[in-house]
Amino acid sequence: MLKECVKHGYFRGEVCPLCGDQARFFMDDRELDHMARIVAGILRHFPPRYGLTPGPNGWVQMRDLVQAIKAQHRNYPWLKGHHLIALAMTDPKGRYELRDDAIRATYGHTVEVDLDLPTDNIPESLYYPVTPEEKDLVLEVGLRPTDRKKVHLSLTALDAFSAGKVRCEAPTILSVDTRKTVEDGHTIQRAGKTVFLVDMVPPAMLSLYDGELPSVENGAAPDE
Repeated sequence: MLKECVKHGYFRGEVCPLCGDQARFFMDDRELDHMARIVAGILRHFPPRYGLTPGPNGWVQMRDLVQAIKAQHRNYPWLKGHHLIALAMTDPKGRYELRDDAIRATYGHTVEVDLDLPTDNIPESLYYPVTPEEKDLVLEVGLRPTDRKKVHLSLTALDAFSAGKVRCEAPTILSVDTRKTVEDGHTIQRAGKTVFLVDMVPPAMLSLYDGELPSVENGAAPDE
């Protein structure tokens, strides 16, 4: 459920988490999930399918995005820019960025885009999930993009575990030495709340994570 509290702004849920107000209704859960998938698909993967051409840094004008969605999804005649602003501002993983009257995805692209994201305050270690079958090969050759333009690293081992469960019940987690990676000439960018981007990670910067991880039964597999 997506709503807006007069006092505290946009939130997801039945009542405002800060004051308990019922607040103004924006979208129900079904609409929110569907709209999130549409927006992510357009900004990350297929803007031309909606007649859109993002700028070189991935930005799309909000009014153009709203019009494009309404043109192809007739069940959203009520859609306005503030609905998408609310969706972006309440996204739990920080998948979107807003600037002036434009929006872009912060990571997950399969289309070519030059993301001018911040490169400061990078943690000393980041993490990446692999299947047990991939482990030895990745440790030998390093990490390189597969279906996306960048390698997506996670803030914590638990974040990596959750992302890895999309592909594997019990992913193996690799630790990335970010200082050595940057010293080797690879730029690491902050994207979203728990995701970092890099062009590749050489094998010398990788090691097996040996800390605790949740049991297979308790692991989650949220969409990135």
